[in-house]
Amino acid sequence: MHIEILDEAQEDILKGVLFYESLQYGAGDYFLDGISADIESLHLFAGIHPIKFGFHALYSKRFPYTIYYKIDKDVIWIYAVLDERQDPDKIRERLT
Repeated sequence: MHIEILDEAQEDILKGVLFYESLQYGAGDYFLDGISADIESLHLFAGIHPIKFGFHALYSKRFPYTIYYKIDKDVIWIYAVLDERQDPDKIRERLT
């Protein structure tokens, strides 16, 4: 399968990088590496994750983030990479 990350999800990842980098030098790179590894794991595990707000929800192994994706034929579409510490209504609003 092929993975496509939508522009909005790429912006979510960049926001996460900037947030963690603001906390400690190098933490942004660590965040990016972790999220990238989580996304790459979809090559093996796409479709096994629970459904949340109409999307498969892959919970990051290292960070309080969730990767929201859908599968269409041979493409895994990443719609959002969101910090789960925010109001669930805000997450739902972002995904609908």
